[in-house]
This record gives sequence, C-alpha cells and structure tokens, in this order.
Amino acid sequence: MLRRFRFVVFAFLLLVAKSNSSHATYSIVARDADTGQLGVAVQSHWFSVGSIVAWAEAGVGAVATQSLVDVTYGPLGLDMMRAGRSAEQTLRGLLLADNAPEIRQVAMIDGQGNVSVHTGDGCIPEAGHASGENYSVQANLMANDTVPAAMARAFENTRGTLAVRMLAALVAAEGEGGDIRGMQSAAIIVVEGESTGRAWADTVVDLRVDDHTDPVTELQRLYRVHQGYDAMNRGDLAMEHGDIDAAKAAYGEAEAILGDNLEAKFWHAVALANAGELEVAIPMFHAIFERGENWRVLTPRLAGTFLQVDEKALARILGP
Repeated sequence: MLRRFRFVVFAFLLLVAKSNSSHATYSIVARDADTGQLGVAVQSHWFSVGSIVAWAEAGVGAVATQSLVDVTYGPLGLDMMRAGRSAEQTLRGLLLADNAPEIRQVAMIDGQGNVSVHTGDGCIPEAGHASGENYSVQANLMANDTVPAAMARAFENTRGTLAVRMLAALVAAEGEGGDIRGMQSAAIIVVEGESTGRAWADTVVDLRVDDHTDPVTELQRLYRVHQGYDAMNRGDLAMEHGDIDAAKAAYGEAEAILGDNLEAKFWHAVALANAGELEVAIPMFHAIFERGENWRVLTPRLAGTFLQVDEKALARILGP
C-alpha cells in the first residue's frame, strides 16, 4: 500500500514538472462585438501571471491557459486558429494531445467570437467557468463557487471599452472572494479585430502587474495611465501633421485624465502656445518650471520645431 501511495505521489509530481506552473487563477477571454477587438484579463496568487496565462493575436483569437498550466496551449492555440480552426476545434484537438487534460483549465475565443472552454476534473475546487456571447470566464482554487457567475454579470452589464469591461470582471471576482490564497499579479492584453501585420500597431493594451498586494486595483490604475498616454500619443501625431487644434484637444484630454502629471501639462502648454493662446499657456509653463527646472532647460530646445513661437514669446514663456 505504501509503495502504491509513493507511486501516485511520484506520478502527480511528474505531471506538475511537465507543467509550467501551479497556481489558482481567474480570467476572462472576450471579443468586442462592435470593434472586433480580442482580449484576455487575468489575476492570480502567482508571480507574473500575465507572462504565462494570457495570449492574444489580432484577427486570430485569445487564449487563457491556467490551473496546472501547459503554456503551449497559448501559442499552439493561436497557430491553429490562425490556420482557420475554430476555438472549439482548436481546444478539442489540443486536449486530445494532452496527457493530463484533467488538471488544465483553458478558454479560447476566435476572431468570430466563437468560445470554447475546458475545466478539468482535477482542477482544485472551487473551479468552474461560465460563457456567453463573445466571452468566457473561468476560475480555479477560488474561495467561493460564485466567482464565474459574478464575473459574467459584470462583463455583460458594464459599458465601455473591452478593457474596461474585462477589468470589471476581475473586480467582480475579488468581490466574491477571488483566489482563496489572496492576490499577487494581474494582466490585461487587448488586440485589434483585424491584423495589419504589424504586431506593435495591432496591440491596443498590454499591461502587467507582476507582484503587488492589490494587483487588480493597480491594473485599473495603469489602464487609466495608459489612456492618458494614448491621448498624448494622439497629440504627438497631430503635432507631426501640423493639426494644432487636434493636438490641443488631445493633450488637454491627457491632462484631464492624468491630473498632476508634468508630462501631460507640459505638452498641453506647448500645444496652447502653438495655437496662439499664450496668455493661457505661459502661466502653465511657469507652474511647471517651478516644480522642475529641467523643463525650463528643455523648452528652448523645442523652439522652431515642436514649439512654434517667436523669440519674444519664447522669452515670456521662459520668464524671469
């Protein structure tokens, strides 16, 4: 009997060794019906969960591979969906090739919004999943079995971008107790619904919190910062194209989102000066200079290129 017990323990450890990690996770894979964007959001009591669980490719699909993770479900799943297999066909094929499907929890969504999900019988309770139109939520080793249903309700009832809706699902999971062991890392990735062939341009959001006492809240904060810098990027592009009004609007949006962020304030002031609104821009410049002298040093370096003002206006901007 003792020898049999030892064999069972050894066999289990061998399965774990073949997996990349062992951790509880709750996640969502989803598609935005209006934009076609695809994404994954995840939280776990495990270090750097985003590097293991979340996979997505523009125009192809998204994968969350968790429980006792076999990471290959991510890249192989995307390969098969890219080749024209549906999410269901892809997941079924990979499960058949797996020597331990009972310890896996995997969800996939393809570019058409078809969903397929598997929670193996060997996943640690509470484990389960729920799926609906254009999404699947899944969780294992949860404090309560109510987590998937709460995530589904939050995703369905939240308005906003795909990222906002997926983040709402993570918050809802924590509201039901989340991972029974607590929190450590979280991640979100969103890609476009169609591929341009340029992965950097097709990635809408790609944020990770690798080690934090409250990773979901921190991920929400980072998404807010991301929105602000996305507005600044639009401002930069407008400046490049000589569209001063668009640049002013974009930088103003960035400042409104980022609040007390000197980068946003500075470029908003630059855009206002370029639009001829010096009486508004100059006090902004001076307030920035008071908090960081290097911004004053930087400003004349922009003259004639990014800062389109004459010498008299520049002198007023730099101040006494």
